[in-house]
Amino acid sequence: VMLQQSEPSAEVVGLDGDSETLAIARDKAKAAGVSIVFHEAMAYAPPFAAGSFDRIVSSLLFHHLTTEVKRRTLAKIFDLLRPGGTLHIADWGAAQDPLMRAAFLSVQILDGFDTTADNVAGRLPELMRRAGFADVRETHRERTVFGTLSLYAARKPL
Repeated sequence: VMLQQSEPSAEVVGLDGDSETLAIARDKAKAAGVSIVFHEAMAYAPPFAAGSFDRIVSSLLFHHLTTEVKRRTLAKIFDLLRPGGTLHIADWGAAQDPLMRAAFLSVQILDGFDTTADNVAGRLPELMRRAGFADVRETHRERTVFGTLSLYAARKPL
């Protein structure tokens, strides 16, 4: 909703594998008066053709995925982007200090240690590079009650 509101001329598409989450998203979009098309599918198998997007934004998805599914998802994102397209990820990152590491334990207990290990070890940028992305960088880190939230950006080469 915020993406559509900040760029009203953009075509924003939503994707989630959970029908209940999509119902909530549809209700929020309707209440905000924005037009967003939502699709139910897994991130590694979306219903879109290669080169369909200029930008892909992911918010708090990757810490739910195993390493292998992270790799598959990043490979699919790379395929979906047009040359020069950008990927933006907001997700849990490497702990800044022992306090942030301790705070992240609550997320790991709820979401699983196997799926969150790459995040807390700071491996998302390397996984992005291995998928073919260039200019991979962490653009911001935020201390939260649940640990370090990191913002990442990357580009598909021309």
